[in-house]
Amino acid sequence: MSKKPSPRTPAASPEGPAATAAEPKTLPGRLTAAAVLTALEGLALAGLGVYMLFVGIAGHPDSPQQAETGGVTLLALAALPLIAARGLRLGRRWSRGPALITQLMALPVAWTLWTTGGAMTAAAVALALAAVAVAGLLVNPTATEALGIGPADQAR
Repeated sequence: MSKKPSPRTPAASPEGPAATAAEPKTLPGRLTAAAVLTALEGLALAGLGVYMLFVGIAGHPDSPQQAETGGVTLLALAALPLIAARGLRLGRRWSRGPALITQLMALPVAWTLWTTGGAMTAAAVALALAAVAVAGLLVNPTATEALGIGPADQAR
């Protein structure tokens, strides 16, 4: 003889007890990839900033003040892509703008590295490819829909 579950038991609801709790969003792979690449750009900026600070304080640069100021500036600039990457990973709508701005700022930097030549050519190519890839991922309809941006939202 089987016992029917009462309406208060979790089995009575098709969603179960987790239906009342906020369930995490499942993000498309494109959005996750954009978040990872944006975070890597931010980490690279932060690493370069720490290096410049270290050289300015402990090393023998031509201008310690300029090295320290550059390091602090790079650390401050690293905050934008890192915050944007976190927002993208959490599926926050606001994060798309800062992430796209980061990519737009990266393209002139990549061009400057390219024109420098030498060992900087590889860095220029990597930065340009990452910037174009992230921008493409962020304007993709799947990603915009996951962030709640798109034609359906504009019609409301």
